[in-house]
Amino acid sequence: MKNKTFNCTTKLLLTILLIINFTDYRAAEKPNFHAPEWSKNLVIYEANIRQYTPQGTFNAFEKHLLDLKKMGVGIIWLMPINPIGVLNRKGGLGSYYSIMDYKKVNPEFGTVDDLKNLVSRIHLLHMYVIIDWVGNHTSWDNVWVKSHPEFYKRDSLGKFVPPVKDWADVIQLNYDNKKLRRYMIDAMKYWIKECDIDGFRCDVASMVPNDFWIEARKELSHTKDIFMLAEASEPNMHQAFDMTYNWPIKDMLNDIAKQKKKASDIIKYYESEKNNFDKDNYRMVFTSNHDENTWAGSEYERLGDGAETCAVLCETLPGMALIYNGQEAGMNKRLRFFDKDTIEWKSSQMRNIYTLLDQLKFKNKALWNGSAGGDIKFIDTKNDDVIAFVRQKDSDKVFTVFNLSPNPQSVKLNYPEIKGEYSNLFDKKDVVFTEQANIELDAWKYKVFIGK
Repeated sequence: MKNKTFNCTTKLLLTILLIINFTDYRAAEKPNFHAPEWSKNLVIYEANIRQYTPQGTFNAFEKHLLDLKKMGVGIIWLMPINPIGVLNRKGGLGSYYSIMDYKKVNPEFGTVDDLKNLVSRIHLLHMYVIIDWVGNHTSWDNVWVKSHPEFYKRDSLGKFVPPVKDWADVIQLNYDNKKLRRYMIDAMKYWIKECDIDGFRCDVASMVPNDFWIEARKELSHTKDIFMLAEASEPNMHQAFDMTYNWPIKDMLNDIAKQKKKASDIIKYYESEKNNFDKDNYRMVFTSNHDENTWAGSEYERLGDGAETCAVLCETLPGMALIYNGQEAGMNKRLRFFDKDTIEWKSSQMRNIYTLLDQLKFKNKALWNGSAGGDIKFIDTKNDDVIAFVRQKDSDKVFTVFNLSPNPQSVKLNYPEIKGEYSNLFDKKDVVFTEQANIELDAWKYKVFIGK
C-alpha cells in the first residue's frame, strides 16, 4: 500500500512537471517582439518617390532629407521601391503595389547603389528608413510566375486570380506553399543585408496569414532589430508588428468634419481601445496617406477648415503620427496613383506646425510612443464639440484643448491635474492654471500648453 501510494504520488508529480514544462515551452514559443528602442519618440513620414520631385528618383529625393530632419521626422517610409509589372498594368506607369521582382529596384527610381546611398544619408542624419513590402500579391509578370507558378492561387479553371476583383493588375499568392514563405522571407532579408534598411511597412498585412508574419519577424530579427508597420488595424497583428493603423480615429475625424459625429466620440473610442491593445502596441494616427489622399481626397477635401486642427490632434494623441509627403506644403490635391503627378512644393504654415510638434515629441516624454509616453487623461468639458486632455510622463506634461466644430466654443474646466505653469507651444506665451480654467476657442481652433 505504501509503495502504491508512493507510485501514485510520483506519477502525479511527474504529470504536473510535464504540464509545467510544456506550458513554459508554449510560453517561450509565444511571440514577444518589441519595437526598437529608437522608435519610442519618433514620427513617421511617407515618401512617394515617383511624385516627390520632377525627376522622381532616389537621388532627387535625397536632396530633401535635410529639410525633413529639420522638421523633426524620425522614420522615413519609402513606398514600394521594386520594379512595376507591365502586363495588365493600370495607367501609364502602373501601381507601385504591382511587384515584378522582389529583389530588384524600380529603374525609374535609380539603381541599388542609389538606394544604398539614400539609406546611408538617412542614417547619417540620425533618421531611420523602412520600405513598403507587398506580400499578398504580385504583378502578372512577376519572375515567380514562370519559375514558381505553384506560388499562386488559382480558380476552378486553373487560372491565376486577383485578390480583389478591382485589383486586376495583380494576382494572389498562396501561403499554403511552404517554399513561398521561404522565398518571401529571403527576399525581405536581402534588403536588410544589402541596403541596411530598418524595417518594413507591410501592405494589406491582414490578407496574409498572421503565422507567416510571426515567422518572418522572428527570422528577420536575427538579422537586425527592425521596425514593423502593418497596414491593418486588428489587435492580433501586434503578435508580429510594432505598429498598426488607427483607421477608427481617421474615420471619426472625417465624420466629425461632416458633423456626423462629435468630438466626445473620440473619448468613447479610447475607452474601448484600452481593452483591445496593450500600451506598447503602437497605433499610427493620421489625417492622410497615399490611399486616403488619392481615393478619398486630400485632408482639405475631407476635413475642410478642420484639417489643421486634426493634424495637431493626431500629433498629440497616443500613438505615432504619420505625415504624408506634401502635407507640410499644404498640398490640396489628390495625387494620381498610376501616372506622374509631381507634388507642388510651396510655403505653408503647416511646415512650421509640424516642426514644432515633431521636435516637441522628440524631447517631451509625455508624447512618446507606447509605455514610454504618458497615458491620456480626458477632461470633462461638458461640451460634446470640445475635447481636452492631459498627458504626463515623469516631469513632462502636455495639456491640450481642441474645438472640433465650425462654431466658437467656451468651456470651463475643473481638473486638478491641469494646475501648474505652462508655455503655449505656438505663441510662446506663459500661462498659469489653477485647478480651474476658462478656455475660449474660435471655430476649429486648439491650444497646446507645455508644462514648465
